[in-house]
Amino acid sequence: MGPSLKRVRSLARELKIYLGLGFAENRDGRLYNSMAVFSPEGEVALHYAKAHNDDDEPFNTLGGEFKVASTPLGRWGALICYDRQLPETARILAIKGAQLIVVPAGGSHNDMNDAMMRTRAHENSVWVMFVHPQRILIINPQGTIVAQDNGGGDQVVTARIQLGAGIGKGAIRSRRPDVYKDILGGR
Repeated sequence: MGPSLKRVRSLARELKIYLGLGFAENRDGRLYNSMAVFSPEGEVALHYAKAHNDDDEPFNTLGGEFKVASTPLGRWGALICYDRQLPETARILAIKGAQLIVVPAGGSHNDMNDAMMRTRAHENSVWVMFVHPQRILIINPQGTIVAQDNGGGDQVVTARIQLGAGIGKGAIRSRRPDVYKDILGGR
């Protein structure tokens, strides 16, 4: 663990909060676009490596696992940047029991991010927290933005999240994987 991650771990412990950080990870001689969330005890609560690439990161190794972490504050999953554009990624996390999906992102920002993140929350009946240098959104399982930045400089955006409210109550209940052979075959 490098000095930046050690500092974030110490800060999470000192402030007694969950604290996340995106970082370039050198693991076994390979570079990954990763994120970690540290617990109030300074432990890694969630560690994720970006699974998809749109050719803008030719040197990054792609992750291949969508983890869901159980915390005293609920079950969390993560996606990084381009991962959010593929509906299967958020769906996998929801099927695995995620109640909140954290999505740090970079790159360009436009109104499509708002629509996409609202859709991911609604179609999977989960909370979504989208963090971008130019946009922050907290979205409930019905797809409603409940908190957002005001577009001016660094800000703290907060919302009261009730993980029992509406999670898993939407269209995700009507799934029929037995008839999805066309997409489940790896095409």
